[in-house]
Amino acid sequence: MSGGGAVVGPDGLPRCPWGLEAESRADYRAYHDTEWGRPVHGDDAIYERICLEAFQSGLSWLTILRRREGFRTAFAGFSIAGVAAFTDADADRLLADPGIIRNRAKIAAAMANAQAAARLAPGELDELVWSYAPEPRPVPRTFADVPAITPESTALAKDLKKRGFRFVGPTTAYALMQACGLVNDHLAGCHVRGTAS
Repeated sequence: MSGGGAVVGPDGLPRCPWGLEAESRADYRAYHDTEWGRPVHGDDAIYERICLEAFQSGLSWLTILRRREGFRTAFAGFSIAGVAAFTDADADRLLADPGIIRNRAKIAAAMANAQAAARLAPGELDELVWSYAPEPRPVPRTFADVPAITPESTALAKDLKKRGFRFVGPTTAYALMQACGLVNDHLAGCHVRGTAS
């Protein structure tokens, strides 16, 4: 992500620079404007974000975003109960699915994470993740002001791992916090900043 401040796009609206990267990427802009930094609740919805952030590790978010519908189809709509029941045959099917990222370790993690989530009581995954929402901090002016990890993301990653979740290090946990709206890292001046919470 760029280190600069908010940038005015062709539509006259100021955005975080990554929301304007390659103007042809309308899907990226839509994600920036309507999803990123907005509160997400519900166990299955949180589970989906955990999976997608894990699959994103080492890749561009745009790669995941453009395959999101493929992921949803392949992973039973990210139903925790559905994926927790997946078998080795499902893992083989996923490894052959061109609509997703075919990484054996990440597929295994998504299946293990569903099993870990299924062991929790209804609503507990949502409550667990949101219990790590930090106190509001100063509004970032540039992406240099946005951390990659925080004490809260480190603690969340540790808690999730203790419960059997995989591919949830502190950086991935912080990206999850951003994606689920626990933090609002839209830059000062970004038109979404005041509407994201």
